[in-house]
Amino acid sequence: MNAVKTATKADPKLANAWKTKAGGELTEAELLAMPDAEYMNDKQLEFFRTKLQALKDDLLSNAGQTTENLREDTSIVPDPADRATIEEEHALELRTRDRERKLLKKISQSLARIESGEYGFCDETGEPIGLGRLLARPTATLSLEAQQRREMKQKMFGD
Repeated sequence: MNAVKTATKADPKLANAWKTKAGGELTEAELLAMPDAEYMNDKQLEFFRTKLQALKDDLLSNAGQTTENLREDTSIVPDPADRATIEEEHALELRTRDRERKLLKKISQSLARIESGEYGFCDETGEPIGLGRLLARPTATLSLEAQQRREMKQKMFGD
């Protein structure tokens, strides 16, 4: 439990990931301790729904900050080096937001999969993806083995 408190203090954003029993929600440790027979039960689905929604809300709030940052007028900066630095920072921020835009799409798809009852199961094999993998990557749609096969094919065939 001390690791949980330390992680939460170190990064407040992790506080959502470490829910306490007071709210009636599962902790990650409780989630992982559940028997395999209870895979993707209502409590687990609610845990991932909450986690995905919190991630989505965080990404959407970041988008507003990007707009404000990009409003900074680089034409009034007299030094060309400073102007170039600001423009490079803007380009980096736009690339980051583009990645986040793609992640938002995956999050929405994952939330839809929860509603349809397909969440947590591999698209290719139908086997469980696994709680550990879903905790690390809540938008995963492939089991670890299926993902490794896909990456191997991509590496071999450049597809």
